[in-house]
Amino acid sequence: MGLLVPVAIHLWNRRPGREVAVGSLRWLEAGANRRLRNLKPEQLWLLLLRAALLAVLALSLAGPVWRQALPAGRGQVLVSPELIGTPALAASRPLVDSLRRKGYALRWLASGFPKMSRAAWRADSLGQRDSARLLAAVSPSAANFQWARVQQAAGTFPGQPLFVLTPASLRGFQGTQSPLPANVTWQALPNAASETWVQAAALRGDSLRLLLGQSNETRTSFRVVSVARPAAGGLVRLAEVPPLRFETNADGSQLQPIASASGTVAKQLTPIQVRSKPLRIIIYATADYASDARYLQAGLRAAAAGLPVPLALSTTSTPPSPTTSPDWLFWLTDAPLPVTWRDAVKAGAQVWQEAPGAGVVDKASLAVTEADETPATIFRRSTKQPSPATAAASYPLWTDGRGRAVLSRQKWGQGAFYQLATRLAPAWSDMADNPTLPTRLLTLLQPETADAVDIAEPALAQELASHDQRALDPTQLRLSAGTAPGAPAVATPSAVTQSFRQSDLRPWLVLIAGLLFALERLLARRREMQALPSSTVL
Repeated sequence: MGLLVPVAIHLWNRRPGREVAVGSLRWLEAGANRRLRNLKPEQLWLLLLRAALLAVLALSLAGPVWRQALPAGRGQVLVSPELIGTPALAASRPLVDSLRRKGYALRWLASGFPKMSRAAWRADSLGQRDSARLLAAVSPSAANFQWARVQQAAGTFPGQPLFVLTPASLRGFQGTQSPLPANVTWQALPNAASETWVQAAALRGDSLRLLLGQSNETRTSFRVVSVARPAAGGLVRLAEVPPLRFETNADGSQLQPIASASGTVAKQLTPIQVRSKPLRIIIYATADYASDARYLQAGLRAAAAGLPVPLALSTTSTPPSPTTSPDWLFWLTDAPLPVTWRDAVKAGAQVWQEAPGAGVVDKASLAVTEADETPATIFRRSTKQPSPATAAASYPLWTDGRGRAVLSRQKWGQGAFYQLATRLAPAWSDMADNPTLPTRLLTLLQPETADAVDIAEPALAQELASHDQRALDPTQLRLSAGTAPGAPAVATPSAVTQSFRQSDLRPWLVLIAGLLFALERLLARRREMQALPSSTVL
């Protein structure tokens, strides 16, 4: 229908008629009627040019693309550099060799997907470790986003079957997990490794308390071990970790990992600062928060068993001053926090506040952190809603079954504010009777054991991730083809769908429209120039 518009305009807008003398006015009406009866196309090329211009513009608005079928390749085997040196890769060697005999190329699952030479693969059943470690050292954080790397490989090798071998470490599956193409076969190989390290240390009298972390496929746990305080320059020897040298200087004491007796170098090379000051906590509670203070005091004392440093806990009904410089302040009152405490928080203090007022009835269950954990029940919640700025800057640490924050943390300078949306009193929740309360409090008091990046410092979070040996449960993730990473599967070219390359044609259509418009203006100008001699008045 749109093409009819330029056709009608073209037919009606004919060349101007020749002017006649005044004495012939009686013939003008008859001449006009003959003009209407004798409509016929003129300047046919100009008509077709204008119609083509309109058609090209309409086609460009539709957004056409040119789709070309891509030839299917033989396939790629992508091996994560983190697998080198593991028995799981040696067990997968026969499957990889069978795919290579079918024509599959062997590549590293790293930036650029470089090829792995046959000599490197034949060096031994585990490949050349030095080259793999070099690839892994280029971007160590990339190993935490294996899913994104596999998606990138699917786009780099379209139409080719991909057989991917990665560790099953839980830390390697961070980021968004969008569906993968059907031509991807993923084998997440278990590491079956267990690692023990010293996470923190503190002096308590004549004893040196060490916080030992242990991580395996199922969990990461921490425990406190006490040893006799060594002399300056002495060694701390434990069966699970490499020897540590106790060093003292003007800034305090530290434990320096050294080479073990067998000659192997400790994986943890950064020194461990030894704390000597106790953890100072003040609980300020008014009369209507007396029960909350008792439950909180009991929970903190139970959590102190997992602290490497002594706990200095005090309870008061008088508002404390920031000059007391506690590590933690539990502000249990409806009164607002004094402004002077904000400077103390900025300097490194941590402040805990509970829900003020009477609250509203809102029953929910606290989200669990362990599979065998009994969830606590929340009966009432705070009516105070955080401001948009506060909500954007806060990070939920505890949530309920509907994803709402129960305990949120807002960083402020070197310290932070902790806001509990309920209370520990029995009328508000049964968290005080829940056996997991000391463990939750210990995670807050000892951030070295936390695996939330927002709680721990970035360097500390990276160190914890390097020790994390937890493995992904294959049933937690599903590929688009319905195969879970780690499930037995064989990559076959027959399972690959046809891939296409699409090219956007709109830039070319706009260019053609511009050329047609320039040509139409040129022809129209020539028509006007030819009509000028016939417009002379007689």
